[in-house]
Amino acid sequence: MITKIMTTLLAAAELSNIFSVLAVLLCFFAMVLYITRNMMVLRVHGDDFVFPTNIHQVPPRIPQMNMMKVHIPFTFKLLETSKSSYSDLQCSLSSQVKYCVYAYWGVNIRELHIFLWRPWADLREACLSGEFLKGYYQYTGVYLQRKAHSDETLTLKLDETLELGTPPRLCYPLVILLFRNDVDDEIHPEETVALINVVHIKDKVCTLPTSILAQYLKQANGQLSCLKQLYLATGNPGGYEEGQISLAVAEPVEGGPNSVEPTLVCRTNEDSTLWNTSGEQLCVVCQYFPLSRALLPCRHTCICASCFDKLDRCPMCRGPIKSYFCIRGEEYMPKVSSQTQRTPLFRWLYSWDDRVTDFLGFRG
Repeated sequence: MITKIMTTLLAAAELSNIFSVLAVLLCFFAMVLYITRNMMVLRVHGDDFVFPTNIHQVPPRIPQMNMMKVHIPFTFKLLETSKSSYSDLQCSLSSQVKYCVYAYWGVNIRELHIFLWRPWADLREACLSGEFLKGYYQYTGVYLQRKAHSDETLTLKLDETLELGTPPRLCYPLVILLFRNDVDDEIHPEETVALINVVHIKDKVCTLPTSILAQYLKQANGQLSCLKQLYLATGNPGGYEEGQISLAVAEPVEGGPNSVEPTLVCRTNEDSTLWNTSGEQLCVVCQYFPLSRALLPCRHTCICASCFDKLDRCPMCRGPIKSYFCIRGEEYMPKVSSQTQRTPLFRWLYSWDDRVTDFLGFRG
C-alpha cells in the first residue's frame, strides 16, 4: 500500500515538472511574440514578421526643389576698409550691362516694399522721372549713369542727421538701387533688371555693425525675390570654413501677385567660380565625390548625392534637412548594373545592419 502511494506521488511530481517546463516555454514564447510585435525601438514593425504582407513601408524621402538658374548682371558689397559710418561709407560696384545707381537716405520701409511690387515698366519710369519713393525718403544720395565695368569703389556720405526713431524703426538708413538702363525689347521676361540693397549703418541708438540687411531682385516679369547666400565648405580637406560662393538662392517675397518657386542665382557667367583653383570641392563626408547638393533651410552646400541618402541632418550645422536642390549635374555617380544589385538575403542583412547602427547611436 505504501509502495503504491509513493509511486503515485512520484508520478505526480514528474507530471508537475512537465507542467512547469510547459509553462516556462509558453511564457517565453509569449514574451518573444510581444517583443517581435513591438520592435519600434529598432524602427521595425513586428507585424511584418508575425503576419507578413505584400505592403512594405518606405521611409519618407527628402523632397528635391526644382530650381531655375538666373543670371545677375550686378554685384554690390560693402568694403570693410571704410569707417562704415554716415560720413564715410565705401562700397564696391560692378555691372555687365549699362545701368543707373540711385541712393536714398531714411527710406520708409512700408512704402519701399509697395513700390518694389510695381510692374518693372512703371518702376523704371518712376526712377527716370524722379518719382520713385518721392515723399517717402529724407535725403537723396548719388545718382549715376554708368556703362558696364568691373569692380569700382563708390563712396557715400551724409552730412545731415537722419530721424530714424527708436527700434523697431520705420525707416531704413540707406537704400541703394541698381537697375538696367538698356533697351527693354532686348530683356527676357525672366532677366534680372534691378538689384535693391538695404543697408544698415551703425549709430548710437542701434549699435549693430554696418551691414547689408537685405538684397532684393526684380525681374522683368515683375517678380520680386529676396536674395540669400549659399555657404560652401571651402579650404583643404583638413579644415572646413564657411565661405560665400558665387551662387545664391532668390526666395519669392511673400505677398506678391504670383506664387513661384525659388530661383538659383548665378552672379557671373562662369560656372567655374563654384570651384577653387585646385579642382572641384569635395564632399565633406566622404572626401571622394564632388559636392553637388545644397541643403535647405540652412543653405549649406557641402555633400554629394551618395552621402545625402545616408543623412537626415546637415553635417555642418546639425540642422534638419527639409529639402535640397542640385547646383550641378550628378553624372559622377556610378551606375549600378542589374548583375551587381543585392540579392534579397543581402538586402535583409544590410537593412538590419542599418537599424542596429541607428539603435546603437553610431550614425548622426
